[in-house]
Amino acid sequence: MSWELKKFSELDTHNLYEILKLRVEVFVVEQNCPYPELDDCDQQALHLYLKENNEILAYCRILPAGLKYDDCSIGRVIVREQARGKGYARVIMQKAINIIETSWNVPCIKLCAQSHLQHFYQSVGFETISDEFDEDGIPHVYMIRSKN
Repeated sequence: MSWELKKFSELDTHNLYEILKLRVEVFVVEQNCPYPELDDCDQQALHLYLKENNEILAYCRILPAGLKYDDCSIGRVIVREQARGKGYARVIMQKAINIIETSWNVPCIKLCAQSHLQHFYQSVGFETISDEFDEDGIPHVYMIRSKN
């Protein structure tokens, strides 16, 4: 198993395809949520993923401030169905938070969480800052983690 962090320009076509395929499999097909997955943010994002035997098991993207929100953000957090329940979501979030906090001088990290995952994100230091709202047919909330 290996953790990899890459800029968009550093992703080879195989890894880019695997990332996009996994995101569509979960966010569009599994969650039955047709939405524009390709949102023109990937090109400026950092892509963090766990790979084993040429398969991506967990993934997230890290967006700089000003791209999607005024604050930097973590999004598209995903664990392949067969790899769930092994703690990879917690590890990838901790790694993403560490990357942001050690590399960028930012006061906070923002994310848009599916409402049913609020407790998970709270467990890694995020707090809910909005009422629940509908995004693409799924209840979401905004959450923020302030720098310690």
